[in-house]
Amino acid sequence: MSTNHFTNEDSNHQPLLHSQRSTVNSSSQVAIVGANVSPIESLDYEIFENEFFKQDWRSRGKVQIFQYVLGKWLLCLIIGLIVSLIGFCNNLAVENLAGIKFVVTSNMMLEKRFQLAFFVFFASNLSLTLFSSIITALIAPTATGSGIPEVKAYLNGVDAPGIFTLRTLFVKIIGSISAVSSSLLIGKAGPMVHTGACVASLLGQGGSKRYGLTWKWLRFFKNDRDRRDLIICGSAAGIAAAFRSPVGGVLFALEEMASWWRSALLWRAFFTAATVAIMLRAMIDVCLSGKCGLFGKGGLIMFDAYSASISYHIGDVPPVFVLAVIGGILGSLYNFLLSKVLRIYNLINEKGTIYKIVLSCLISIITSFLLFGLPWFTSCRPCPADATEPCPSIGRSGNYKKFQCPPDHYNDLASLIFNTNDDAIRNLLSKNTNDEFEFSSMLIFFITCFFLSILSYGIVVPAGLFVPIIVTGASYGRFVGMLVGERSNLNHGLYAVLGAASFLGGSMRSTVSLCVIILELTNNLLLLPLIMMVLLVSKTVADAFNPNIYDLIMKAKGFPYLETHAEPYMRQITVSDVVTGPLQIFNGFEKVRNIVFVLKTTGHNGFPVIDEPPVSEAPVLFGIILREHLLTLLQKKAFQCTPTEISSDALKKFSAEDFAKKGSSKGEKIGDIQLTVEEMDMFIDLHPFTNASPYTVVETMSLGKALTLFREVGLRHLLVVPKISGRSPVVGILTRHDFMSEHILGLYPLLVRSKWKRLRFQLPCV
Repeated sequence: MSTNHFTNEDSNHQPLLHSQRSTVNSSSQVAIVGANVSPIESLDYEIFENEFFKQDWRSRGKVQIFQYVLGKWLLCLIIGLIVSLIGFCNNLAVENLAGIKFVVTSNMMLEKRFQLAFFVFFASNLSLTLFSSIITALIAPTATGSGIPEVKAYLNGVDAPGIFTLRTLFVKIIGSISAVSSSLLIGKAGPMVHTGACVASLLGQGGSKRYGLTWKWLRFFKNDRDRRDLIICGSAAGIAAAFRSPVGGVLFALEEMASWWRSALLWRAFFTAATVAIMLRAMIDVCLSGKCGLFGKGGLIMFDAYSASISYHIGDVPPVFVLAVIGGILGSLYNFLLSKVLRIYNLINEKGTIYKIVLSCLISIITSFLLFGLPWFTSCRPCPADATEPCPSIGRSGNYKKFQCPPDHYNDLASLIFNTNDDAIRNLLSKNTNDEFEFSSMLIFFITCFFLSILSYGIVVPAGLFVPIIVTGASYGRFVGMLVGERSNLNHGLYAVLGAASFLGGSMRSTVSLCVIILELTNNLLLLPLIMMVLLVSKTVADAFNPNIYDLIMKAKGFPYLETHAEPYMRQITVSDVVTGPLQIFNGFEKVRNIVFVLKTTGHNGFPVIDEPPVSEAPVLFGIILREHLLTLLQKKAFQCTPTEISSDALKKFSAEDFAKKGSSKGEKIGDIQLTVEEMDMFIDLHPFTNASPYTVVETMSLGKALTLFREVGLRHLLVVPKISGRSPVVGILTRHDFMSEHILGLYPLLVRSKWKRLRFQLPCV
C-alpha cells in the first residue's frame, strides 16, 4: 500500500447521524475591508518530536540551554524597549499633529475668520485620513482595524496571512498616527497591541536570510510555540504602552488574547510590560521639561486622569447598579450595530481599492462637519469664578474652549467635541466639574460618539475601539451623574469613570483586565469595589444578547476560532461523525512519485505514516509527517534505490534547523522542486522524519471532549484511531475546521437551533 484513499465506508461503525458528507473542509478569510479571499492555515503549537528534534536536544549542553533561556528574556527586554519607543513616538506625533491643527484653527476663530477656520480643519482632517487610507489600502490592507481580532485568532492557532510582516508594522504605525490625528473617532490602543505583536513576531523569526541578518542563537525560536509566547508578551506590551498600564496589559493578554498560558510566560509578559512602563516614565520626564513641543499635558499616556478621595455609601449603589445594567444593554447594542455596519462596508470595499479610499474620505467629511458644526447649536456659558485653569482655554487643550463665544465665556460642547479623544476623556473624568457641562451638550456628545465610533471603525485605516468606547461610556456615565444630581455623594467625574467601565464591559466583556486598566488609568484604588460591580453587571447583561465585539469581528472575517467551551450538541456526536475523507496515507518507506502526486493534488498539512508487513506484523500507525518536512526531504533529495532504512551518512546531511518553522516569507512549494524520472522511482525512509508520538483519540470519543484536548494542547492535527483492532490503524484526522459549528451543522442539518438558541438533537424517523 502506498497512498490510500481510506474513508469511513470501510468501517463497520455506522454513525448515529445520517447526512451526506462533504469531502471539502476549508475556511476562507473574508476580510471586512474587502480583501481578496485567501485560505487560512493553522499553526503547529505541538512540539514535533522526530528523531532530529530529539537528537538536537540531546546534543545541547548547559551553555546552549542557558543561551536558550537567556535569549527568551533578552527578546522580551528588546520587545519592551521597542514597543515603548513606538508608543511614545506615536503619542508624541499625534499630540503635535493634532495640536498644530487645533491651534491654527483656534487662532483663526479668535480672529472671527470662521469659514477659513473650518476649511483648515476640514482640509487637515481629510488630508490625514486620505494619506492613512491610501498607504493602508495599497501597501498593507492587513493593517486595517485594531488588529486585536487577528492577534487573538493567531494565539488561538489561526495563521491569518500577512498580519505580522514588516510592511504591516510600518503601515500600522504611520497609518495610526495619521488617522488618529485626523479627528476620526478611533483609538490607538488596538493598533498598539497589533504593533507589539508584529515586533515580537519579527524578532522571533530568527533573522532574515534575504537581508543577511541571521544569528545562530535565534534558531532556537524558529517554531510556532516560542513565537506564540513572544507575541503574547508583545500584546501585553502594546496595552502597557497605550495606557501606561503594565499590570492591565499583562492581564489583558491573559484574559482576552491568549488561548494558552503558563506561569513562566506570566513572568516574561510581566517583565516586558514593566520594561515598557519604566521606559515611558523616563521619556515622559524628558517631555515634562518642555522638549517635546505640544506633548506633555495631553494624552492618556499621562493617565493621572482622576485622583481624588472617594466617599460613597450604600445609598449610592442602586444608581450605579442601574448605570451598569443600561451600560450592558448599550454595549450589546453597540456590538450589534457595529457588526451590521461592517457587513455593509464589506460590500462597498469589495468593489475595489478606490471605493475603500472614497468611503474613508466620506466618513472624514461627515466627522469634520459634525465636530465643527455641532458646537454652534449650544449656548455659551460664563466662565466659573473658581476655575482651576484659564477660562476660556486658548490653544489645543483645556476644559473651557472659547470656540465662537464672547470674552469670559466658553462652549462646553466644544471642550469635548472640538478636541482630541484623549483630552475629551480627561475633561470628562476631571473632578470638581459638576457644573461645567449642560444636559443637552452631554446628550449630544454621547449620541455623536456612539454613532461616529461605529461609522469610523471598518474603514481602511488602522483604528482601535478602546478609546472610542471609553469616550462614549464616559459621556454616558457623566450624563447619568447629571440625572442623579445631588441625590448621590458621587461627583460627575466618578460617574464618567463608571460609565466608561460599564460600556467597556458591555462591549468587550472582559472584567479583571479592564478593571485594572481603569484603575491604572485613573490612579485611584478606592474605585475598585464600584468598578468591579459595574464590570460584572454590565458583562452579565450584555452576554444575554450577543458575543463580545472581538468575537463578532473574528466571525465576520472568517477566522476559525475555537471557543473555550464546547457546544452542547458536541457531546452528542463522536469524532468519527465529523472526520471527512478521503484520507491520504503514506508508508514508512514511500516512493517519491507517490509523495509528489499527493502533495500536488492535495493541500493537506499532515499525513499519517503507516507500517505494513513485512515491516511490521500487522498494519500499525507509526506517526504523522508534515508537508513542509516532506518538501525538505524532496529538496534535499534524501532518496534511496530500495525501500530500506536511511544510512547514518545520509542522516548527517540534515540538521534540526532544516525542519525549523519558516518565518513570514514564503516557504518551499512542490512546483519549485525539479526531479528526474529516475529520482521519481526512488524511495524515501520517512521514519526518522516522522513524529512517532502524535496525539490520538479513539473514534467513539465525543466531539466535545476532543475539542477540549485539541484546544488546550494547541494542536493542528488530531488522529482518530479505530476502537476495534484488525481494521486500518487510522480512521481520519481532525483539524480545526472539523470543530466549527458551520461545518458540523452543514454535515448534520438535523441538529437545529431552537428559538432559545440551544441545539436539540433530532433523530431521523425510522
